Amino acid sequence: MKQRSVFYWTLGFLVAAIAIAGSFYFDDVLSDFIAQHQNPGMRNFMRNVSRFGDWPEHFALGLILAAVAWWRGNKKWTRIFLSMLIALSIAGLAGRAIKVTTGRARPSVKSEQAWNGPRLSSKYHAFPSGHVVASTAFFGVLTFASWPIGLPCLLIPMLIGFSRIYGGAHYLSDVVCAAVLGMLCAILVARFFLKIGNQQSKIEN
Repeated sequence: MKQRSVFYWTLGFLVAAIAIAGSFYFDDVLSDFIAQHQNPGMRNFMRNVSRFGDWPEHFALGLILAAVAWWRGNKKWTRIFLSMLIALSIAGLAGRAIKVTTGRARPSVKSEQAWNGPRLSSKYHAFPSGHVVASTAFFGVLTFASWPIGLPCLLIPMLIGFSRIYGGAHYLSDVVCAAVLGMLCAILVARFFLKIGNQQSKIEN
């Protein structure tokens, strides 16, 4: 069991490392391509995706789902939805701290330095994407708790990530690193709050 766990962690680390390295390599290529292929209708659609894909909307959804599950007396899903909210909060705080500390300029900002150190201005809060880190952590927990339901939902943070790149708010690496950070937060919450991956892997009703 331990060998299998080590194998999966090693594989996950390698996949994440390759994805992150590749995303930094293709940052400018993808940004230039999207800038040259803008469509008014698509831009408006992606703007709405970004607007409704932020953490407050996720938090409101989680609260509603948790309240409904609690009202119906379903302890299992109440715990799952509350864990999704916890993962969302942890990921949001971690992402925010990294944003302020690194000070990466957004693609729309003309700056000689891409990484400017601690900054409070949102113009230098590109890394990582706050939308994506929150959404990935939120639906990541759902995936670990019930993959038939959660796995399709991971398309949501993917769409949100593309909307942030399309709108010029983030680079590809901002989105990929946010997804990795969000998934790490989801794993931690799933292990400690839902006991997934531990000896007690079953969520009891």
